[in-house]
Amino acid sequence: MTHDHDLVLRPSEAQTEAALNPPAGRRGGDLVIETLKGLGATTVFGLPGQHALGMFDALRRSPLRYVGLRVENNAGFAADAYGRITGEAAPLLVSTGPGALTSLAALQEAAAASAPVLAISSQVPRAGLGGGRHGYLHELRDQQASFRDVVKSVHTVRAASQIPSALAAAWESALSAPHGPVWVEIPQDVLLAETDLPVVTAVDATPRDLVPRPELTAVAAHLLRGAERPAIIAGGGVVRSDASGKLRALAERLDAPVVTTFGGKGAFPWKHPLSLRSWLEDRHTTDFLEDADVLLVVGSGLGELSSNYHTFAPRGRVIQIEADLGKLEANHPALGIHADARIALSALLETLGSPAGSGGDPGSGSDGQRAGDARSGAERVSALLAKVGERIAGQDLTLEQEVLAAVREALPDDSPSFWDMTILAYWAWSAFDPRQPNTMHSAQGSGGLGYGFPAALGAAVADPGTPVLAVSGDGGAMYSIAELATAKQYDLPVTWLIVDDGGYGILREYMTDSFGEATGTELTRPDFVALAESFGVPAVRTTPGSLREDLAKSLARSGPSVVVLPALLRMFAPTHL
Repeated sequence: MTHDHDLVLRPSEAQTEAALNPPAGRRGGDLVIETLKGLGATTVFGLPGQHALGMFDALRRSPLRYVGLRVENNAGFAADAYGRITGEAAPLLVSTGPGALTSLAALQEAAAASAPVLAISSQVPRAGLGGGRHGYLHELRDQQASFRDVVKSVHTVRAASQIPSALAAAWESALSAPHGPVWVEIPQDVLLAETDLPVVTAVDATPRDLVPRPELTAVAAHLLRGAERPAIIAGGGVVRSDASGKLRALAERLDAPVVTTFGGKGAFPWKHPLSLRSWLEDRHTTDFLEDADVLLVVGSGLGELSSNYHTFAPRGRVIQIEADLGKLEANHPALGIHADARIALSALLETLGSPAGSGGDPGSGSDGQRAGDARSGAERVSALLAKVGERIAGQDLTLEQEVLAAVREALPDDSPSFWDMTILAYWAWSAFDPRQPNTMHSAQGSGGLGYGFPAALGAAVADPGTPVLAVSGDGGAMYSIAELATAKQYDLPVTWLIVDDGGYGILREYMTDSFGEATGTELTRPDFVALAESFGVPAVRTTPGSLREDLAKSLARSGPSVVVLPALLRMFAPTHL
């Protein structure tokens, strides 16, 4: 008896001939590049090093596009953004020891934000594995140990024949919910050794679906169906799983107000009548969410920023849908549903059935009225946003709001933006309308400096026909100056807005508020305009009044540009202290 899978696995005559007669001159590095191509990769990021040259030489014989950055950490940020924008696993090629370790901060951000990055590093020759001290260049006692606590999975290759399987397993890991970075390391001698193994062609590494338990979906639907004051917190998992449409349908079915976390910006339309927007660092919003009798949390772990610095204490039932098992019920007891956001929301919608008025469940009327609250969801949202607006209006923060509005007006709706850890970005977390899903990204996952500009370069590589905005402070900008050369070399359409306030502005505020004066926050800076122009990148110094026009002109250019805004911005007052 012949089974279908036997037919699938049987090679054709042409495949057999190709396998028996592989081209001469191939090395282990060729197997790496062939496997990446077979997995569907089209672009790789990285920076060469002595031990990794076998991979980089193979790129020369490959159709894959290589984008080389000047610092491994920045290459990691670029790969992170490419993964966020495309949903594909972004290969990152780096060398051993110092090169590998320099990428760690970027991989931490990718892990925190669930960005699929396939990091491939060289290793010392096989004789040096196992912790012995052989004195190889770049040698670490246990290189993978430095990454094990950061990435989703670690894979060490010890023979050329293991390369395709290791990369396929890593690829599947990176793209299985929750997405995240993975680490593969291959010894130098394996990459350089000649091989007569067949050319790697198509590679099957299909990620597994993470589906909810049906009995948990039934309980969740029952709780939501009977809720009098439901509310929804939408996190980054909604954006990553492309579940924004499902979320909107569910919110409208339940007449439930929705707040998006800083990592979930764009998960719900900003100006929708049920949108609480993103004012999570506001006690009025915290109180509103605490008052919900059923709170649905989708794709968020309710961490420090999403819980108003852990001051949030829900009084009603919490339903938490989360793909990262470690985040499930980590901060609050809940009906925990371990699942991909899109699949879980689809299941909830199906279980809830048709809304009232169409022959379905009478618990949630299409007119938005509920038995336990005379106000509709939209009315409750309007009242909450009025309170938030009144609080901000009382703090004399006109400049900050005008600057943020100028950025929003200048940026095309479909253009992605990447925000470094800077005061304007902290404003944007709460007050910026992304207008479309998956267009606003920041380093709020792990909070490291230097993310904005190299990440924007990665997004521009993913879609070179769309202008991209990067936003940094002067302190964060200094982490990424070298990448002006990368932007120029590849002619990437990235406009870099640098807000120059003379130092680490947010740390200046924190220290002054806490200790009366700041230490270590004031910085000597270059002339950013002249510096950009020295790389051949057009630059302009702007003012708050001319920012919108200058940004719009820069974004309309082909290739990179820099806009420098000297301004001292302030944060709105916190409510968690």
